[in-house]
Amino acid sequence: MAASAGGNGVPEPGPGLEPIRTLIVDDHALFRRGLEIVLVTEPDIEVVGEASDGAEAVERAGESLPDVVLMDIRMPRSNGIDACRAIKDVAPSARIIILTMSDEEEDLFDAIKAGASGYLLKDIPLDQVAEAVRSVHGGQPLISPSMAGKLLTEFASLARRDHEEPPQELPAPKLTDREMQVLKLVARGMNNRDIAKELFISDNTVKNHVRNILEKLQIHSRMEAVMVAVREKLIELT
Repeated sequence: MAASAGGNGVPEPGPGLEPIRTLIVDDHALFRRGLEIVLVTEPDIEVVGEASDGAEAVERAGESLPDVVLMDIRMPRSNGIDACRAIKDVAPSARIIILTMSDEEEDLFDAIKAGASGYLLKDIPLDQVAEAVRSVHGGQPLISPSMAGKLLTEFASLARRDHEEPPQELPAPKLTDREMQVLKLVARGMNNRDIAKELFISDNTVKNHVRNILEKLQIHSRMEAVMVAVREKLIELT
């Protein structure tokens, strides 16, 4: 049964449905407070804790087992990239959105490799943060437009290197024909629901295929799957 909509058009958790448990991580207390004020007004989102650095974020994640983590990169004790990797160990199902001032390509790529599901710059309007939480929780990777352009540039660069680099010693991972179809649609930015409609299969079947792809490629996120697929020439960007 679908969740009912509240007065502001936002779905309210229906019977048996839990709100999206969200952990806020940033070393600036004022910014954390601003995010909390925005998110607590959303009927389908519950703020389950906050942390001021990466080490504390790992502790809080292990205690609260959040669905989504909103986390900065530049923090004391442990940065957001290292914390991202550690959180994946203590709360494997948590989806992590990097929310940062850093528009450095290296930070973007490191975040993806660490398993982040989203990378947003702090110039995002606060009223869009809740929708970002919902999108990532629903399985849709999310990147700020300016950073997405850098990611596509890197994809193109990887493709151009094909004829310049010697052949890989290790064979490329073996994906089934259906997994290749799913991977190509993921590369086009489609979410699980749209992929299911395109291939005339169920959402759960798509989820299973995505999980198998990540396991075979030995990675953690859909975005990194596309990068590996381009590098290994499993797919071509057009």
